[in-house]
Amino acid sequence: MTALADPPRSKKGPQTIVGGLPQVNLLPPEVRAARGLRNLKRWLAMALVLVLVLCAAVFALAEFAKMAADDELSTAQAETQRLQTEQQKYAEVPRVLGALQNATTARTLGMATDVSWSSYYAAITAVLPADVSIDSLAMTSQNSSSTAPSGAAANPLQAASVGQIQFTGRSTTVPNTAAWLDALNGVPGFANAWASTAAITQSQNKTTYYNVTVTVQVTAAAYTHRFDATKKVG
Repeated sequence: MTALADPPRSKKGPQTIVGGLPQVNLLPPEVRAARGLRNLKRWLAMALVLVLVLCAAVFALAEFAKMAADDELSTAQAETQRLQTEQQKYAEVPRVLGALQNATTARTLGMATDVSWSSYYAAITAVLPADVSIDSLAMTSQNSSSTAPSGAAANPLQAASVGQIQFTGRSTTVPNTAAWLDALNGVPGFANAWASTAAITQSQNKTTYYNVTVTVQVTAAAYTHRFDATKKVG
């Protein structure tokens, strides 16, 4: 006999329905629209608050920047006032410097023809022959506002000069005038030394001696340039 299998029995109990039960929104469209409008208003309010916060932050930053700029302006104005006060203290300096410059220029022009005559007197005595002494000496210079030679020499064949020295020497013997004149011409600033004929003279004590008159021209090389304007270095 063939045994018949019993048909499977269905299990009783709750069963899970995949996907859930279908739902139906029974709210009227007006209610749904009102809810959407409220949500939109809520988001708009939040956005407005955010914009207001940003505007307040920007305004605060602008105020801080303005305060910093005002402080810098006040500092600059105070510094300007201080500098103006300092400038008033030294207002006389440009005028004093101008007067000093004018005085320096006047001195330079006035002393442009300065000659150290004492130095040249010492040079004349240094080249005198051993037995010669000076009886008289005269120095003349040309009055000129420039350093250019403008004087006329005693001898037409001589070059122009800026001054002249003439002296009379006494000697018990006839001096070697050629060597003497060469020595005078060798002095810087001297040129065209000239000696007249020696004259025999007798003193009160019956001593015979020779008088020799010597003329020497002074050139522009004799100028000292002590008061010339000097250029500042640096």
